[in-house]
Amino acid sequence: MLSPTAVPSTDSIWHSLAASVLAGQEISRSQALSILESSDEEWLDLLGAAYRIRHQYFGKTVQLYFLMNAKSGLCPEDCHYCSQSKISDAPIPKYNILSRDKLMDGARLAAERKSKTYCIVISGRAPNEREMKAVETIVPEIKRTYGLNICACLGLLNEDQAKRLKAAGVDKVNHNLNTSRDHYAEICTTHTFDDRVETLQHVRNAGMQLCSGGIIGMGEKKEDIVEMAFSLKELSVESIPLNFLHAIDGTPFEKQEYLDARDCIRALCMMRFVNPRSELRIAGGRERHLRSLQPFGLFVANSIFVGDYLTTQGQAPEEDYNMIRDLGFEITESCAGPEEPCC
Repeated sequence: MLSPTAVPSTDSIWHSLAASVLAGQEISRSQALSILESSDEEWLDLLGAAYRIRHQYFGKTVQLYFLMNAKSGLCPEDCHYCSQSKISDAPIPKYNILSRDKLMDGARLAAERKSKTYCIVISGRAPNEREMKAVETIVPEIKRTYGLNICACLGLLNEDQAKRLKAAGVDKVNHNLNTSRDHYAEICTTHTFDDRVETLQHVRNAGMQLCSGGIIGMGEKKEDIVEMAFSLKELSVESIPLNFLHAIDGTPFEKQEYLDARDCIRALCMMRFVNPRSELRIAGGRERHLRSLQPFGLFVANSIFVGDYLTTQGQAPEEDYNMIRDLGFEITESCAGPEEPCC
């Protein structure tokens, strides 16, 4: 297996590693760590090498996701990063699952904003029966009306719940690992890393795609970011949202500093090298932490959220459209109509 340190020229080191990935080789944990530890002098070369991998599997396409916070707050979990957790004092809206009309309005807006996937997210440890039935009822109607793919993020799922979501037409389920197994107890104590893995296994067994990623900026070591990337690889996750912690007043992580934008790009590059065929999404916190380097991120990732996040604002959709157009990329939109099968 090719090692970056075996190539003396910093001009070709990352392109040689990219070539080995494109030839079907897997990089090692030490190689992944070396990406995170690369110098600023290597940064553009690393970016170009990661783009070779991105282009091989996704060309110049960008997928847009639209996120609907379908139930806010009221969560019994103690996830330290989350404004909706039981230990958060953040002044956020709190409401039970939205009505059919509001969920359909969200789907309409998702389609208008050129999204291919509509993400229905509810807070809480796990969905109750009322919430499950609401999702089962609304998903077929959304797909008939707007031809959107559906990603459901409902918390911990058991085997039966996963099968019901599949039967309702849900395409993928989001359940983030968030960090490494070793670091998990530092960010949450009310459930475990293994609880999350079990949910993803139920989703896979039910025949749906996996959407799972993590959050950078929660006091983890670089080795934790690498371990998270390899855990996602071992699960063969199809869609990886990489978040950069948006510190929210009232949460235990409220004093988090701004992340180095170049380090954020390095993390995206490492994720691309480790998971070359996975859709990679620049998720929450991109506006805050990547700042003026956001366009560089799309040379590595091939997906973004358009619009707002759960309890924080994103930038205006027009800014995203302009960025994508200026890069010479193209948006992969939803299906043309209800008769056309979702892709």
